Amino acid sequence: MFIDTHCHINMIVKKDFDTLLEPFHLIAARQIVHDALNNGVTSIINVGTSLIESQNCVTLAEQFKTVYAAVGIHPNDCTADWKEDLNSIKERWFKNKHAKVVAIGECGLDRHYPGYNITRQTDAFKAHIELALEHNLPLVIHTRDAAQETLDVLLNYKNDPIKGVIHCFSEQLDFAQEAVEKLGFFIGIGGVITYPKNEYLRTVVRSISLESIILETDAPFLPIQTMRGKQNLPQYVPAIAQFVADLKQESLEVIAGKTTKNAKNLFHLSS
Repeated sequence: MFIDTHCHINMIVKKDFDTLLEPFHLIAARQIVHDALNNGVTSIINVGTSLIESQNCVTLAEQFKTVYAAVGIHPNDCTADWKEDLNSIKERWFKNKHAKVVAIGECGLDRHYPGYNITRQTDAFKAHIELALEHNLPLVIHTRDAAQETLDVLLNYKNDPIKGVIHCFSEQLDFAQEAVEKLGFFIGIGGVITYPKNEYLRTVVRSISLESIILETDAPFLPIQTMRGKQNLPQYVPAIAQFVADLKQESLEVIAGKTTKNAKNLFHLSS
C-alpha cells in the first residue's frame, strides 16, 4: 500500500492552467485514480497552486473516495491579488471545515524565475503558515533557489505546533537535517532522486531516518529517470519506493509500510 502525497491530477487531465474542470475531465481523472489503485496507491493528495486549481483539487476529492486535497497559492502564482485569493480559500473551505481538505499548500518561496517578488511571496507564505496553525493542518512547502530564506521563515514558528513536508525535496543534507530535527518536518521524495546528477539527494535519503520520509510523484511533472520525457502519474509511486528501498537497503514492504504510516499520521488520513 502506497500514498502519493503530492500530485496534480487536475493538470494531467486538462491543458489550460486556471480553468475549472469539466465533466469530461473527471472521466479522465477516474481512470488515473483507478490505475493508481491497481498499482497499490490507495490514497492521493492533490495539491492546489492557485484559487481555481485549489477548487479543482477539492472537486476531485469530492468526486473520488481515495483522493484528498491541499489548498493554497504557489509562490509562482502569488499575484498582487493573493490576499483576496487566500480569503476566498478561507471562506470556501474553512468557514465550515471541509472534511477532505487535509493540508495547506503548496506554499513557500521561489527565486528561480526572473521577476519574482520575494517580499510578496514571504508575506503570503507567512499567511499560509498562520492558516495552517489556526486549523491544525500540515503545510506543503515549495522551495526553489530559496533554501535559507525558506528555513528562516519556518524557524520563526519553531515554538508553534507547525508541521508539514518539504515537497519535492532537492536541497542539501544540512537543510534536511534542520527541517527534520528543528521543525519535525517530513521530506517528500519523488522521481528526481533517480536522476544521475542528484547523488547529493541520494546521500540525503541514505542519511535521514525513514521515519521522516514520505513519497510523492508531483505528477504530471518529474517522472523517474527511466520515464523521462513521459507524463508522470500517481501509479508510479511504487517505482520511487523501490528506488528508496535499494538506497536504504530495506525491503519494498518496509518502505511501503513506513512511508504510508508517516503520510497517514501527517495528513490525518483514515484510509
